[in-house]
Amino acid sequence: MVYVQRDGQGRLLRVENEPFDGMNDTLAFQSEELKAWLDAKLEVRSRLDQLRQSDLEMVRVLEDVVHILVERGVISFTDLPEAARIKLDERAVARAELEGLADSLTDTLLEPQG
Repeated sequence: MVYVQRDGQGRLLRVENEPFDGMNDTLAFQSEELKAWLDAKLEVRSRLDQLRQSDLEMVRVLEDVVHILVERGVISFTDLPEAARIKLDERAVARAELEGLADSLTDTLLEPQG
């Protein structure tokens, strides 16, 4: 049995293995309602993970767009808000450091083993 909280229309809001403040019902582990709620929760989590990954990829796209606009003189780097400039600078430094580490690792791996 699990402990649940339902809204005014009877929809599940929260499910816990232990009693909690605000619980107002219980469900059997094998109930179809619990299975459907857990499946929906997993689906939501999966879609949120997809959005997070897409956000990370989109950040790189936006960085590239800003770089191109600055490079072509469409905007000046100083036109950007200070917070944006700081973030872009931090990411550029982190990327350069990472590339340096990767180059270092590649050089080490390519050195003849004596």
